[in-house]
Amino acid sequence: MTTSQSDEDWVTVVVPDALDGERLDRVLATLTGCSRAVASVILRSGGARLGEAAISEGRRRVRAGEVVSLRPLARDETRPAAESGSSLDVYFEDDDVLVVAKPAGLAVHPGAGRPGGTLVNLLLGRYPELAAVGPPARPGIVHRLDLGTSGLLLVARTPHAFAALSEQIAAHAVRREYVALVAGTVRADAGTIDAPLGRSRRRPTLVSVVADGRAARTHYRVAGRKSAEATGSLALSLLRVRLETGRTHQIRVHLAAIGHPVAGDSAYGGPDLPGLGRPFLHAASLGFTHPRTGSWVQCSAPLPAELHDVLEAVGLSSAGSWGTHAEQAPPG
Repeated sequence: MTTSQSDEDWVTVVVPDALDGERLDRVLATLTGCSRAVASVILRSGGARLGEAAISEGRRRVRAGEVVSLRPLARDETRPAAESGSSLDVYFEDDDVLVVAKPAGLAVHPGAGRPGGTLVNLLLGRYPELAAVGPPARPGIVHRLDLGTSGLLLVARTPHAFAALSEQIAAHAVRREYVALVAGTVRADAGTIDAPLGRSRRRPTLVSVVADGRAARTHYRVAGRKSAEATGSLALSLLRVRLETGRTHQIRVHLAAIGHPVAGDSAYGGPDLPGLGRPFLHAASLGFTHPRTGSWVQCSAPLPAELHDVLEAVGLSSAGSWGTHAEQAPPG
């Protein structure tokens, strides 16, 4: 994938193989970092071209190698301000890429009603060059974590790295593993949840399994189980979860759909646990191909103290190892 910006502030993208046959609105959202809703507004306002022809239909399927140009709405958008005063846990850093740990409760980027105090603001305070990387409102950000989810996040430091890592995300080539504590006894030692996801028709701020939704696959394996008798309240299962796709709220919705909602996730029916106060979901491991060297980079981060304490309280703290780790190795 290549990107460029003309004198008119048009952004041009070449559709990569990973997005061959996808809808135009999804391609725009994936390659520029805007939401699909914003991509639709850009299309309706005449701000997109396919080759030399203007195009306004987001449902149009595109082919690998086609050239798409758009004039982002973000040209007049307020850019996030650099902020300091809070530390950042950095697990990998070089001239191209960062891997940082986001704590639960910290938003990834500014949004409606949240003009600052986000991870992006903190990143700009330490790495001001990020302001020129990716979409203005979300500089450097190639994927996101929910507000209540902690763990590892991949950040691009150069336009080339942003393009390459975005393509890896689109091709499902970034390996993302999470730790989740869920309600009930998950009986199969491992499994895959393959169910399309879309916005809930009853509660548009949430996501649900819908027949005409976007394909979504989640793989899991059980790291430990505790019966209701052992915990004194309810049965619990500790899972290692790997995303094959990365839809909004995917893990939370998929696990709830099979009857095992994430503990602390009240939005999707998860049970409360003493001392939790957030969904028990942590992005513990992140692996990707380095955009410049071609080496495989693998990072892992331990559970935050509050999640470790919950596991100790229910007797599952010895069910897995969640140590800190970062390495580079040849791909393959």
